[in-house]
Amino acid sequence: STITSTPTSSTSMLSNSISSSTTTTSSSTSALSNSISSITFTTISSSATTTTTVIPKWTITGSMNVARRTHTASILVNGLVLVTGGHSSGGNVSNTELYNLSSSTWAITGNMNVVRQRHTASTLANGLVLVTGGSSSLLNILNSAELYNPSTGTWTNTGSMNVARRTHTASILENGLVLVTGGSSTLINVLNSAELYNPLTGNWTNTGSMNNGRSYHTTVTLANGLVLVAGGFTGASYLNSTELYNPTLGTWTNTGSMNNGRSFHTASILANGLVLVAGGFTGASYLNSTELYNPMTGIWTNTGSMNIARYDHTAVTLANGLVLVIGGQTTGSVVLNSAELYNPSTGIWTTTTNMSIAREYPTASTLPNGKVLVTGGESSDGVYLNSAELY
Repeated sequence: STITSTPTSSTSMLSNSISSSTTTTSSSTSALSNSISSITFTTISSSATTTTTVIPKWTITGSMNVARRTHTASILVNGLVLVTGGHSSGGNVSNTELYNLSSSTWAITGNMNVVRQRHTASTLANGLVLVTGGSSSLLNILNSAELYNPSTGTWTNTGSMNVARRTHTASILENGLVLVTGGSSTLINVLNSAELYNPLTGNWTNTGSMNNGRSYHTTVTLANGLVLVAGGFTGASYLNSTELYNPTLGTWTNTGSMNNGRSFHTASILANGLVLVAGGFTGASYLNSTELYNPMTGIWTNTGSMNIARYDHTAVTLANGLVLVIGGQTTGSVVLNSAELYNPSTGIWTTTTNMSIAREYPTASTLPNGKVLVTGGESSDGVYLNSAELY
């Protein structure tokens, strides 16, 4: 969009651009363009032209009170970020804490009733946060669910799922219900079942089962209200199959298959309605390939490959429409501090500045001011991290 105003003595124009930004100054006209990916200032005079490019960078912010990986991060209605559970040096934790962007500080809030990692967390329309499942220890998979109340800073138990599960997904539907899919109920039993949580009653009901059992998969809620599930691990193979859930019918139907089987990947909805799947693991190799799903046709097409193959990474869609992929692990079990940007207009990935610390299993949250908060994870030497960074 463009906003134009004309003062008495000069003309100024403000426009937003995803790809680049230029400021040109002469005796009567100035233009200012803001860009998240890069900002370039050019000053023109009768004698010389100078150009300065400012590249976004990572800055360390306040550290969490507890080092953790395989945790969750949720943005609350009040703008704070709630981090829950995960695995630390002493085992799984019930600890939760809040990040305040204004002060760059973390504050301990109420503990969950159960220690858990590889769970899900969803911010509901009523402002509460629903945490589901996960594992309290290697062999103890959970069916319990809890609600966090930001007004009181306390957790209360809500209805338990019908099936214990970890490495599952949770998606908020247009009708306000929460759809939980797949995961594993033991170390080897991968699930195809799905359940619905009703925030008004606190109850879970079974809904249609997926055509494939899958864990370490992804789900996204499409603009048409359907839920797309992609890839994952069956316990024996890595899936390229994808399915659509219809909330009205409570049924799953197969849609187009990806070009690569993958798990531990990411899935991001783009502004144009397409879904970008990036990276992951095939069982034999790490992937740098990425694909686009078109909900109108049900077809997957390859798009540009990332510069580095990675899995156990994270991805967020920025306010400018670009997708930022962060960290993870690559070939040789090397933990990454690198980050890349995907441009939907060109289908090209470009490297951006590296994080200060290499990390896999981190979380990433796009804050109300457009910055991205990355928290925790595990470092290249196996240390659990309490550090956090802003992009």
